[in-house]
Amino acid sequence: MTVNLILFEDHFLDDMRPVVLTRPAFAVTCAVWSLHEVAKLASDRVGYIVRDYLRKTAAHSFKPTRPGDGPALSLPAVSLPNRSNGPTLFLNASVVPDVRYAEPLSRMLSEAQPFLCAIGQRVAAALVSPAVKIPADLTADSVTPWLLGLGLPLRKPSPFQTLDYPFHLVKHLAGLFPANIERRISVGRFRAIQPGVFTGEGVSIAPTAVFHPDEGPILLDDGVQVMDFACFRGPLYVGPGSRITERASVKEFVSIGHTCKIGGEVEASVIEPYTNKQHHGFLGHGYVGSWVNLGAGTSNSDLKNTYGEIRIEHRGRRLDTGMQFFGCAIGDYSKTAINTSIFTGKIIGASSMLYGYVGQNVPSFCNYAKSFGQVTEIPLEQAIVTQKRMFARRKVEQTEDDIALLTAICGLTREERMISSDMPVL
Repeated sequence: MTVNLILFEDHFLDDMRPVVLTRPAFAVTCAVWSLHEVAKLASDRVGYIVRDYLRKTAAHSFKPTRPGDGPALSLPAVSLPNRSNGPTLFLNASVVPDVRYAEPLSRMLSEAQPFLCAIGQRVAAALVSPAVKIPADLTADSVTPWLLGLGLPLRKPSPFQTLDYPFHLVKHLAGLFPANIERRISVGRFRAIQPGVFTGEGVSIAPTAVFHPDEGPILLDDGVQVMDFACFRGPLYVGPGSRITERASVKEFVSIGHTCKIGGEVEASVIEPYTNKQHHGFLGHGYVGSWVNLGAGTSNSDLKNTYGEIRIEHRGRRLDTGMQFFGCAIGDYSKTAINTSIFTGKIIGASSMLYGYVGQNVPSFCNYAKSFGQVTEIPLEQAIVTQKRMFARRKVEQTEDDIALLTAICGLTREERMISSDMPVL
């Protein structure tokens, strides 16, 4: 029986800014995996419905999941070859990327019993029978109303959790990491170089490096380079082609993407591909997007002096995180100058430049030097030139689609750049 799984974005994604400004929600990494990767464990035919401005980005990044299927399943046409042979499972693109969901998803598809499950006002998943015709013009805004209108039997409680705010990426790390990293090890071609320490092909490790896998495995993927006196404490993951610099301290629940340069101290954080934190400084309980550069001495606070629960300002609201530790979330393409200090629980937008003390959230496309009395907007043209130079350093060619994406998110975030004159909120 042919089964189809569609990852769909919805109209609640603004609350996940800046993390999802530049990537589909199902492409966000949390504890080594993305939801797209988890979905492929459950089905050999994974499609998607994304926001309109991300269609080209998704098409470039997510190829057909089975040879012969043709183009990736995307909008405006929802193309499901041979769909009459089986049901279609719609899974919210913001579902937590937990590898333990793979088995229940496979079981739902094989049982083929229509249902809908929700988390608050969000549809988390819905199984649609082959008899239901899927509209070809579904969008991220229309898919939820369409699914609700089918009158599917409600399944309670929902077996899934969703990522609703940027701090959720840190909140779920400790719970996801043990199963997620064990599954990554089991599906890859890795060898144990000592108990609890696994490496891929072409890994280079200085003889002075130290590994502590007592609390969980340490996985260094293909081509990782570890330099002198680096210290690792598991569970943690370092992605392909990344470099861990001299005297770095990489601690538990750290998930590093491919082609990164990491130094200093890192704890309980997600770092997406092509990001540099090469020098000394502390990154703790944070999320850092792609193509970010953290200057020497940049550090963030992840604990209040009162040891109390961290509350954040986000999109005009005060939110209780329920967490004692949360550092920051930094969008793609942002940079920090030397010795930048980021206060607890701050949200940093995409393509911004930070200087000095960062005591409040920073909008996208912003030169933020408030401690020096300066806050200005970064012109789109400057952001495009900076991206081109940055790509060239990694031998990546900037395309018209890259420029179009920057242009789109610059327009989408224009409202953020109404800078408040309030003093920093600690």
